[in-house]
Amino acid sequence: MSAKPQKAAFYDLDGTLLSCNLVSTYAYYARNDRSLLRSAFLFARVLLYVPVFIALDLYSRTLFNQVFFRIYKGMQRDRLIGLADDLFEVTLKPSIYPGAEELVRRTRAEGFRNVLVTGAHDITVRPIALHFGIEELICNRLEFKSHVATGRVLDPLVAESEKARIIRDYAEREGIDLTRSCAFSDSTSDIPMLAVSGYPVATNPTRRLRRFAEQRGWTILDLSQKELALALP
Repeated sequence: MSAKPQKAAFYDLDGTLLSCNLVSTYAYYARNDRSLLRSAFLFARVLLYVPVFIALDLYSRTLFNQVFFRIYKGMQRDRLIGLADDLFEVTLKPSIYPGAEELVRRTRAEGFRNVLVTGAHDITVRPIALHFGIEELICNRLEFKSHVATGRVLDPLVAESEKARIIRDYAEREGIDLTRSCAFSDSTSDIPMLAVSGYPVATNPTRRLRRFAEQRGWTILDLSQKELALALP
């Protein structure tokens, strides 16, 4: 007799489990460049770009990612890796929503395979995944040549409908029943990711996603409190 298909919990990261975002993550790297002059330049540049990033994100998360990761061009791989743990302790860990760790613990305890599906890049994501005990990662990967970032991301670019396609491929490969699985995200850009699961959960949703979720009867979850009122499938 064949084994019963497994179920998974697919988690977005920024805005869902953490209150910070890609821009604040990059700002930490920029502030901590080995050269004080270059550090000041990189940090000032990202501040100037913030309005552009906001506009791009509202228009298209895919386009936002393509443009945003260009600012990593010229950064040394070993420097990014060396700063990743400090970035987590100083910036990312304090931004974890109060209910996030309990949610991840509950889905694991109830038999879900926890999978992080995020547009953040792999160097930043690994300490976060380790903290949450999430072993399976689907994330963007910076391209390096001679250990220097080119400003490009390796295919596939993890964003919007591509997230849903990657999840479907993952589920087929790993024997995951998506109808028994759940997905968590805060943004309308992740509607395809949420919709591909049998139990979509709008988590700390933006106003646009909240309206969308209410119209479709999706569960809405607030992780700003440690106590969770959530019935998992």
